[in-house]
Amino acid sequence: MNKRCLASLCALALLAACSKPVVPEEPIRAVRVVTVGAQAPDAKYEYAAEVRPRVESRLGFRVGGKVIRRQAEVGQRVKAGQLLAQLDPQDFLLADSAARAQVAAAQSSRDLATAEFQRYKVLKDQNFISGAELDRRDSALKAAQAQFEQAQAQQAAQANQSKYTSLLADAAGVITAVEAEPGQVLGAGTPVVRIAQDGPRDVVFSVPEDRISNIRPGLPVEVKVWASQSRLNGRVREVASSADPQTRTFLVKVTLDGAAAPALGSTVYAVPQAPNHRESAVIKLPTSALKQDGQTSAVWVLEQASMTVRQQAVVIATADGNQVVIASGLAPGDLVVSAGVHVLSPGQKVTQYQEKMSNMPVAPADKATKAITSVAK
Repeated sequence: MNKRCLASLCALALLAACSKPVVPEEPIRAVRVVTVGAQAPDAKYEYAAEVRPRVESRLGFRVGGKVIRRQAEVGQRVKAGQLLAQLDPQDFLLADSAARAQVAAAQSSRDLATAEFQRYKVLKDQNFISGAELDRRDSALKAAQAQFEQAQAQQAAQANQSKYTSLLADAAGVITAVEAEPGQVLGAGTPVVRIAQDGPRDVVFSVPEDRISNIRPGLPVEVKVWASQSRLNGRVREVASSADPQTRTFLVKVTLDGAAAPALGSTVYAVPQAPNHRESAVIKLPTSALKQDGQTSAVWVLEQASMTVRQQAVVIATADGNQVVIASGLAPGDLVVSAGVHVLSPGQKVTQYQEKMSNMPVAPADKATKAITSVAK
C-alpha cells in the first residue's frame, strides 16, 4: 500500500514539473495624454543682448619703440587729440637732427651751383665761354636743386616719425581696454588702447538659423534694460550674412540713439517685432511625447474605442523651447501619449492617468493651532 501511494505521488510530481508555468498578465499602464490642437505660433522671441559702441577703434603707434608713459586708463573719457601714451623719442630725435644736417648740406650745394650758373651765364653773354659749358652748369644746378628737395622731404618724413612717438586720440570717446604697459617694446601698429567712440550705440545679439528668416534690416525691436527695467525702441541695422562657425548663430545689430542708450556693456533683452505677414496655425507637442524609431520620429496615439496605443510617424518642422512643431502625421483631436513613451508597445492596453485628489479634510487655521497647542501641553 505504501509503495502504491509513493508511486502515485511521484507521478503527480512529474506531471506538475512538465506542465507550462502560468504567465502573469501584463499590467495595464496608466498614461498621460494630450489632445492635439492647432495653435498660433509664438509671435515674439526675447534674446539676451549687450550694448556695444557703433565704432570701437584699436589705436597703436605708427612706429615701433619702447613705451615710456601711458596716460590712458580703462573707463577714462578722452577728447579728440588727447595724449594717450608715449614712446621713447631719443632715436627719432637723433635721426631728425641728421636729416636736418643733410638738408643744410644740400642747400649749400644748391646755393653754390646757383652762384656758378649765374657767373657762367655772364661769361656766356660776353662770349667768353661756349653754350655747352653753360648747359653743364645748368645741369649741375638742377641736380643740386633736386638733392635739396629730396633732403627736405626726408627731413619732413623724419619729423613725422618723431611726432608718431606720441599716441593721440583720434576721436572723443571712452577707453574700453588697455593692451600695453610702460616698459614694453612694441612694433609698429601694435594695439595699445581701445576707444569706444561717442555716438550711436548698438544692441548686439545672436539668432539661431531657424529664426533668422524673420529678422531683416529695419525691423522694429523693443529693448528692455535689465538694470532699470526701462524700455527703448530700436531698429535692426545689420544682419550677419553667414553663421558663426562655432555657435551656428547669426549676429544681429540693433541701432539705438547714443543719448538714450544704456551704458556700454549693459545687459539688455531684445524683442524683435513679429513679422507683418500672417502665419498659419501649427501643431505643437512636448518633447517628452516623441520617440525615435530608427531614422523616423514617432508618437503613440491612443485609440479610445479599444483603449490601446498605436505608433504614428510624424515629421518635425522645428523646435520651440520644450515643444516641437509637427509638420505632418497628426490631426487636431488626436490623443497623444505625453509621458512614458519608451515602455509602450503597439496594441498595448492602457488607461488614462487621472490626477489623484487628496480626500483628507483641511482643518481651519485656528482649530489647527489649538490642536498643536494642546499636543504641546
